[in-house]
This record gives sequence, structure tokens and C-alpha cells, in this order.
Amino acid sequence: MLNKVTLIGNIGSDPEIKVFDNGSVANFRVATNESYKDKAGNRVQQTEWHQIRVSIPGLVDLIQKYFKKGDPIYLEGKIRTREYEKDGQKRYITEIYADTVKFLPKSGGSGAGENSNSNSSQISNESSSNHLPNESFISEVKSVDDDLPF
Repeated sequence: MLNKVTLIGNIGSDPEIKVFDNGSVANFRVATNESYKDKAGNRVQQTEWHQIRVSIPGLVDLIQKYFKKGDPIYLEGKIRTREYEKDGQKRYITEIYADTVKFLPKSGGSGAGENSNSNSSQISNESSSNHLPNESFISEVKSVDDDLPF
């Protein structure tokens, strides 16, 4: 069985970092947009919001340092629903536990996915767990034509 989520969108809120005894967690929201024409021929844009959670130490540090509201982002992870209690009522929250993050270039008016020749820097569990990238890593870009699903 497979539990895999891939999102391309914009960060909707500055990442919130929580530090615990055994590590830290980054929480933020990502907005994805979809547009279509309704029956009358009018263009309709629908925005979906996703709650993102990152607990991989190197990724949390990079998210804290480099990401902010409005930045375009590509991420992969798993979808999880957890239960908690508030005011005596059971509540549920669905989150994306991201393990791969790609910095996408900001585009002037076009969506991040509209340019198949766009460049990005990738940070994943494998590449970030051993060391933290510095400024030179962020400035290095590589083509992701084969990685992006369009």
C-alpha cells in the first residue's frame, strides 16, 4: 500500500517552529490552486489549504531559516489524521508529514508549475539528515524537469 502526497503551492503562513526535548517541528500551511470553467463558461478558481508538518531535523532548520509566507514550494510526504481533545470534544486534524521539500523559483505572474524549465534546490530527508546546507547550497539550482508532474 502507498501513502504519498505531492503538492505544489504557496506557503500560506510563516512557519511556526516548536522546540521539544527530543527535536523540533515546523508547522505551516500551503495553498494549492485549481482553476476550471463552470457550465456557464466562467473561469472558477478553487483554493485548497493543507496543514504541513515537518519533523526531520535538517529540514526544520532550513524551513525556519529560508521559508516565509508567499514562497512557492514543492513537497512530498504522507497524509496522516490524528485525534485530539479540546473542551471535552474529540477533534481530528489531517496533516501532510513532509519528508522532501524543493525551493521553487518565484515567478512573475505565472504559477510555479507553468514553466517546465524552472529550476529549484531540493532538500530531502536523505540530503539534509547528514548536514545542513549553507547559503551556497541555496544558490545552487538544478533542473527538475523529470521530477515535476507536468
